[in-house]
Amino acid sequence: MQIQHNADLRRLNTFGVAARAVTLVTLRSAGEARDLLRQRALMAAPMLMLGGGSNILFTRDWDGVVVVPRLLDREVDSSQGDTVTVVAGAGEDWDGFVRWTLGLGLAGLENLSLIPGSVGAAPIQNIGAYGVELRDRLLWVETFDWQSGRTDRLYNADCGFGYRDSVFKHELAGRLVTRVAFRLSRTPDLELDYGDIRQELADRQLTRPTPLQVAEAVCAIRRRKLPDPAHIGNAGSFFRNPVIAGAHAADLREAHPAMPQFAALGGAKVPAGWLIEACGWKGRREGDAGVHADHALVLVNHGKATGAQIHALALRVVDSVRERFGITLEPEVRVV
Repeated sequence: MQIQHNADLRRLNTFGVAARAVTLVTLRSAGEARDLLRQRALMAAPMLMLGGGSNILFTRDWDGVVVVPRLLDREVDSSQGDTVTVVAGAGEDWDGFVRWTLGLGLAGLENLSLIPGSVGAAPIQNIGAYGVELRDRLLWVETFDWQSGRTDRLYNADCGFGYRDSVFKHELAGRLVTRVAFRLSRTPDLELDYGDIRQELADRQLTRPTPLQVAEAVCAIRRRKLPDPAHIGNAGSFFRNPVIAGAHAADLREAHPAMPQFAALGGAKVPAGWLIEACGWKGRREGDAGVHADHALVLVNHGKATGAQIHALALRVVDSVRERFGITLEPEVRVV
């Protein structure tokens, strides 16, 4: 266990905004989490779990303890026929883990390639891309309860998964995710009918793609559409795609025939990026805080923007979308 005081968090968030923590604790094993429980002064302070820092915006310093799990582990847990269970530690890089499963000849996570962040953060957000969500592949999540000092295992049905949502954002918020298990397959059942995947495969003259080839196609699409945090600070999609009631959707369809809408439980899902672009925000910049020139759903740090400045820009985007369309955008990124 590594403990640092007055710790700089700039390199621990992909927005690259300046922030500090009174204490930063890096854990290398689940056993070290139990050791941390004995540090009574630290345990009495506000605590924040931080994975890869790819889904968080710091608008202030953290007046407490930031815990970063660097729990590294990859293993094939069991197999039965074509079905294989693999387990990863919470500190594993998500895309690195996906590549590892593909290297084993296992299908299931290829559409989730190149998503930034850690394995431990993935079930909290129920990450998803190109027609696949984490909950479609997840078997169980192992967590450490700071209150009881107990390690619990929650199976898929217990995780309360929703669109970019899970029980780990609500009732179990603050739990430390230690390991995650996935059910994958040696026999591919590929999801190719979302977004530009089929066109990308056709351009590559691939009529019977392997899971690895699908992953490479997904990576190519993502690189074209989304900025690399290594080059410009961002946290990917800043807002969720809103789901609106059927009557509201019908009214908007009549008033704005070009607005894309997709069937969803409770009404229709509207692309947040389209709404933001329609309000004229794409490519706009206020100081070093801006909206990406190629993808209106992504807010960026052009260099020295503070988290508060990026958040203020986000709120102005929300206000303009609400005023024009009567839709309130909600952040996908956690704002602290």
